[in-house]
Amino acid sequence: MPTGNPPHVPFRPLHPSQARPVYALHRRFAALSEERPAETWESLLHAHWPGWRDWYLARGGTTAETTREAERALRRHMPEMTKLIDRLSATLPDDPVLREFLTFWCPPRYLVSCTQAASQDARGPFLMRNYDLDPALSEATLLRSNWRGKVVMGMVEGLAGLSDGMNQDGLAVSLSFGGRVGTGRGFGIPLLIRYVLETCTDVQDGLDALRAVPCHMSYNVTLTDRRGQAATVFLSPDRPPMVQFTPWATNHQLGVEWPRHGRISATLERAQSLGLMFARNPPDEATLQSSFLTPPFFSAKYRAGYGTVFSIVYRPVQGTARLFWGCGTGQDWQMPAFAPATLDVEFSDLGSRLLAAPTFLTDLQRTA
Repeated sequence: MPTGNPPHVPFRPLHPSQARPVYALHRRFAALSEERPAETWESLLHAHWPGWRDWYLARGGTTAETTREAERALRRHMPEMTKLIDRLSATLPDDPVLREFLTFWCPPRYLVSCTQAASQDARGPFLMRNYDLDPALSEATLLRSNWRGKVVMGMVEGLAGLSDGMNQDGLAVSLSFGGRVGTGRGFGIPLLIRYVLETCTDVQDGLDALRAVPCHMSYNVTLTDRRGQAATVFLSPDRPPMVQFTPWATNHQLGVEWPRHGRISATLERAQSLGLMFARNPPDEATLQSSFLTPPFFSAKYRAGYGTVFSIVYRPVQGTARLFWGCGTGQDWQMPAFAPATLDVEFSDLGSRLLAAPTFLTDLQRTA
């Protein structure tokens, strides 16, 4: 049957009262730097802890027993992180919920649908990712820190955790949801990403750490390093970690195990597209960015509470990170010479765009 309006029915535009209302959401992203947990950490707590606290308590809460279990699990599996968690939670000493939350031991279910790929071009190895969620829920912060004596730069997730990042050794890591809804005894993935970057130097180190620490849900973690090594590890609460020497991941593991999510997220379509790209030659940054900013990789379903919130590319050799949005424009940061700034971004039915040049912050503004 032919499509369009039948010849005998003239097209009439919608009356303004019938037209779909314009959707636009504005978010302010921040790029911040702090050597030790102090004013910047306190500002993150002030901005994001109330929402995380409500989420955490509404989905299970906290008890003396869960707090003790979380402490034991942290000491057993990630002893290197105990002093840092002590220091971060001491900011609010009268709030025991914060301490338990920061361990991220057996948290409520937590889903983000993303695409990530590690490749190489004339400038060396790089890791690129699209992060998909409701833009209103994102912490929208790129943080450079030196909390444990190793410089780490990444996108904040769960206050002290990260969704992706890179450290001073040139190890870059990113997470994506693994497409399985089951949960188990383990840590939330944002803290695992932080742990890997705080303690590891290359891909092999990262794989060893991820094999040793239990993860409470299914996630795919892609890693690359300064030497161009790359791998993806499938983490699950009910089966051993599976290392894949495939330098990319979408939102399934051995196959689509949650059909509805697989359809909505187009995980197979994205995987097939990446497979074709990497089968020819590893795509350069411009080629991969062009793909990541178009369907099926890029999603603008913000009106429905889901879409590509940001894209980022990490360069291990250069020590840089570049945040960018659907318009293709963005901003670079250098790990050794990090320039704190804010960026205003609009999300609409047309996609996402950077509204203006970044506003770089003075020392006075950073501590105000």
